[in-house]
Amino acid sequence: MIYITGDTHGKFSRFKNKTFHANENDTVIICGDFGGIWDNSPTQDYWLKWLSQKPYTILFCCGNHENFDTLYQYPVVDYAGGKAHQIAHNIYHLMRGEVFRIEEKTFFVMGGAASHDISDGILDPTDKNFKHQERVLKKQGKKMYRIAGVSWWPQELPSQEEYDHAKDTLQAYHYTFDYIITHDCPSTIQKQIDDSYPCNALNEFHQFVAEHCTFRQWFFGHYHQEMEISNKYQLIYKNIIALNDK
Repeated sequence: MIYITGDTHGKFSRFKNKTFHANENDTVIICGDFGGIWDNSPTQDYWLKWLSQKPYTILFCCGNHENFDTLYQYPVVDYAGGKAHQIAHNIYHLMRGEVFRIEEKTFFVMGGAASHDISDGILDPTDKNFKHQERVLKKQGKKMYRIAGVSWWPQELPSQEEYDHAKDTLQAYHYTFDYIITHDCPSTIQKQIDDSYPCNALNEFHQFVAEHCTFRQWFFGHYHQEMEISNKYQLIYKNIIALNDK
């Protein structure tokens, strides 16, 4: 069985045995903002060990809330026909623009998204005024800011090399897949969810994929909602969907 769920942000209680049951040959796919690779804290170590003891395989595409500097240090391996960072014996980060064959189904994966919680700015911790700037923001009650290299990374959006690789992959598979796994979504779908968010290059790339590819279902997270759109796009958050039920 293949299961799909949304953003976990380093909190994995939805996978506790009392609420979720999966077996040795099953696979769980998280649609970005895994958050399990974050600050190298004892809490992070606890949850990674806890997940590594699960009998099933855990896969995730990257979201925007990931520590990319640390994530990209994990070894790159061949997994199910694509490239992945191996986090543990049963945990893999599915890299951008790759295709994975799982239970005879093909999954095109393109992680990443633009952060929506940075309207108060991104602070540079190497700036001599950093502490003063943060104190001012806190005094003003502003919380929508991030710190570069601590809580925000520019790699949240794909590089041109990753876009080019993804386009090559689309061509190699003749624009045909069973499923698409991303963190964000095509621009037309985003506008249906919340048109207050500006579209970016990744939304436009996803729009290209939506218009040129044949696929059964597209799963994505990012917006912390549960919503099915046009019978083909599934916005998912805390729910866990059994793919064989779709």
